[in-house]
Amino acid sequence: MGFKPVFTNRSVSASRATPNTFARELFAPLPRRYNTLNQVLSFGQDRRWRAAMVEHVVGAEPRLILDVACGPCAVTKRLAKRTDAKIVGLDVSADMLGAGQQNVQRSGLQERVALVLARGEQLPFADETFDALTFTYLLRYVDDPAATIKELARVLKPGAPMANLEFAVPDKLVWHVSWWCYTRWVLPVAGFLTGGKGWWDVGRFLGPSISTHYRQYPVDWTLRAWEHAGIEHVERRTMSLGGGIVIWGYKSGRS
Repeated sequence: MGFKPVFTNRSVSASRATPNTFARELFAPLPRRYNTLNQVLSFGQDRRWRAAMVEHVVGAEPRLILDVACGPCAVTKRLAKRTDAKIVGLDVSADMLGAGQQNVQRSGLQERVALVLARGEQLPFADETFDALTFTYLLRYVDDPAATIKELARVLKPGAPMANLEFAVPDKLVWHVSWWCYTRWVLPVAGFLTGGKGWWDVGRFLGPSISTHYRQYPVDWTLRAWEHAGIEHVERRTMSLGGGIVIWGYKSGRS
């Protein structure tokens, strides 16, 4: 049966905001092979990035973790492997959660994992509910990244760790050019050959989406947004020559 998370009257329909609708439609064809093709198309880097993010929360020995934008539960499963915590996986896509539920059941984790359909921008949980929080590839799909980060911080207990994984844009010219060519030319074709039209659409969208996001919200801006949301000791680590970034910190008020 599994455990059931406690909700508050903040719970809202996942169909509200336009970026959420776009994300659900974009990723609807992908859940069945999402984790596998992520590994293939990232040359295995996606798994390494997720592992690095998880390591920044497990040291706190959390008892209850919120995994936002959990998708088919790759991070959720790793959190379960690396801790004894109960985990709430949350996503705006019912299709992704359906695939996640299958993955959780196949791994025998249904007693420790509960999945929730909701928006990261408006979490259906009370203040200071969770001992740790992770979120993955979320900020490009929300209207207001700063408000979203503040909302994520709201549900953390004082002193609790928060960690995030996002794609990034390499700074050094040679890697930037290589990244640009891969995301604009190679990725759409490779996605189509391995996953069909759904992955072609995501491949065409991904590179321009990442570039646009960082033009609007540079990394330094994001770090300040974490601090303004009440997260202390914020640090970052670029991964794979700048193609990914992990950010982590701790909710203020640690005893």
